[in-house]
Amino acid sequence: MALGAVLILGLGKSGQAAASYCLSLTSEKVDSVTVMDSGDSAILRERAEALAAAGAAVVLGVPQVEGRFDLCVASPGIPPHAPLLSSARLVCGEVISEIEFAFRESHSPWVAVTGTNGKTTTTALITHLLNCGGIPARSVGNFGPPAIEAVMDAADGEVLVAEVSSFQLALTDRFHPRVAVLLNITPDHVEWHGSLESYAADKGRVFANLGDDDVAVVDVDDEGSALQVPELVERRVPIVRVSRFRSFEGGASVVDGMMRLQPAGAPVDLIPIESLGILGSHNVSNALAAAAAADAMGVSAGALRDGLSSFEPIEHRLEPAGSVAGVEWFNDSKATNPDAVSKAMEAFSGRPLILLLGGRSKGSDFGPLATQAAGIARTVIVFGEARDEIVGAFSGMDISPESCATLAQAVGLADGLARPGDAVLLSPGCASFDEFENYEERGRAFKSMVAALSQKGQW
Repeated sequence: MALGAVLILGLGKSGQAAASYCLSLTSEKVDSVTVMDSGDSAILRERAEALAAAGAAVVLGVPQVEGRFDLCVASPGIPPHAPLLSSARLVCGEVISEIEFAFRESHSPWVAVTGTNGKTTTTALITHLLNCGGIPARSVGNFGPPAIEAVMDAADGEVLVAEVSSFQLALTDRFHPRVAVLLNITPDHVEWHGSLESYAADKGRVFANLGDDDVAVVDVDDEGSALQVPELVERRVPIVRVSRFRSFEGGASVVDGMMRLQPAGAPVDLIPIESLGILGSHNVSNALAAAAAADAMGVSAGALRDGLSSFEPIEHRLEPAGSVAGVEWFNDSKATNPDAVSKAMEAFSGRPLILLLGGRSKGSDFGPLATQAAGIARTVIVFGEARDEIVGAFSGMDISPESCATLAQAVGLADGLARPGDAVLLSPGCASFDEFENYEERGRAFKSMVAALSQKGQW
């Protein structure tokens, strides 16, 4: 199908990949490729020069779209109310996300994973389980390469396991995975979507095109996710209900400490929860969801057991960052909202904990998190732009946070306060943009600091 004149909005990783893909089709079904971004930086200019050399028209620092285009592929970083996207809707035949574009261009089977927290771990684990079961699979989207990049070289029958955000789902229309997983819906990115209701509706779009030959995996322990079940039942979409506390026919649950799938026939025991290599009760839920998704794609019980037992923590998600003088350090830089921090802290309940919080606030309510932290952490250290806001949330509590300007200062203070047997957890609950380009850069900086402690004995 001809795409005509294509506009790419945003020159981040996904925009760059989408533009390169469209340029590869200019002799077949793309008439022209135009790239626009409201930003203008050295990195963007470097990318723009490369795309321009390949035949694209690139415009940086533009506040709104001018001209007419048949198709617009929009970056997930552009809010729906931004002038750039609003103006694109007026002059483009259709506006879609990169994940929607990749799906339309793909011949691969898809598995999609969404939720406020846990997406990356679950996506990686599903990919691992599929490969353990002899089904070629690759993680794409927010974890892994941009989906359109994977589409370009996907092998026949290779499953694309996509971590998809609410930003991406908001601009989908035909996106139709074979298996769709919804982990949880808690307040996050409300400023982008306009309301929690809109955010939840966009998350729910992962199920929009599922039919009776597909599978929806839903963590029903989460109230926000559970609200999606009645509509799925009404549409007769097969559902695997995931719960750590209750058993459902056809579900995935924990029974007497054993992870279990419960198909219509005999129950299938997987592995004891203590055999999981990833910490936290929330990761038990994530592992159940991943096992259910892989089972729906045809992975055998034996391969599921092997894969669950062999899976290791991934970077920036409760990742062990080193041990120094009897103190264990953990990198959970991906925790950019209070709910993610709450789940991470539960993994350390009963153990002396020093918690590092901070960065740039996303407008979150830190009150409930402060109450929980006061009952779990021995010491809380806050840093970055949001430090005063977070300290205020602890007002009147028995614990009084230490305050620092930077992450490096927080690590130094934690090192001075830590005792043998303690755990130090970087689980910021905030965005990284006050000090770092992204959460990955923050997490790697943290690990470098811990490594320096180990090598020098001090920070």
